[in-house]
Amino acid sequence: MSILIHRLSIAVYVLIVLVAIVLIGYYGLSYYELNLEERFYHTDHKMLKPSGVIGHGLGIVGTLLILVGVFSYMARKRIALFSRIGILKYWLEFHIFLCSLGPVFVLYHTAFKFGGLVAISFWSMVAVVISGIIGRYIYIQIPRTIEGRELSLKEVREDKTNIGELLKEEYSLDEESFQIIVTSALGESETSSRFLLIRLIKKMEQDRRAYKRIDSVLRKNRLSRPKRLRIKRLVINEIVLNRKIGRLAYMQRLFKYWHVAHLPFALVMLIILFVHVVVTFIFGYKWIF
Repeated sequence: MSILIHRLSIAVYVLIVLVAIVLIGYYGLSYYELNLEERFYHTDHKMLKPSGVIGHGLGIVGTLLILVGVFSYMARKRIALFSRIGILKYWLEFHIFLCSLGPVFVLYHTAFKFGGLVAISFWSMVAVVISGIIGRYIYIQIPRTIEGRELSLKEVREDKTNIGELLKEEYSLDEESFQIIVTSALGESETSSRFLLIRLIKKMEQDRRAYKRIDSVLRKNRLSRPKRLRIKRLVINEIVLNRKIGRLAYMQRLFKYWHVAHLPFALVMLIILFVHVVVTFIFGYKWIF
């Protein structure tokens, strides 16, 4: 899959989720904003209530999306028979898409009113979605092959571009400019703040200063714009990779802890979801069948 097609697929995933949120929310807004007692008199109550044609259908579709998203990714990841079907990274993105769209439908299925045992399943689902977003951030911080296999620290270092040698071979820079660019590519040391947001802001400021220094040096050497852009891309990649190497052990450990939090919530959600479906059938709520 080319980079362009991959980016388009991600954009389509995001667009579908946003469109679903907006369209269903717009259609049922006048109903969802009413109190539980007042909804009975709304013209769309029979359609939008959890047991209604639309409400019940949203619950079924949302549940199926979640189940397909969870079990298809698990099968691709853990069953040898499916290990060669597609790239794991793309399966993960499809898993995230289905497990984002599914909860949106389930949320509208509840009509924003839930309690009892189902509430535990719902909030477990919310915890799964939130932890999934956090897990995705941790996942992309760990260098991997295109198939999704996690790289060891040794492999990452072996794959690093020697930016110093590349600059010497392809570009005629004076020694001072060369040293400034190589030093900037190494990146400044990680900030010691305890707060993640402050660390991120400081890192962004460090990167901004580094790019500004490099751009000034390249202009001073009268390099053409395409050459300046190529060198800056090399430096950006080097800075990102150096930071990932610096955080690799921490992120790997954090990812293991994340599994401990993510999987139990998912298991609780699926068990109660199964109980909910069984009880629904027992009480005769069979949608349009």
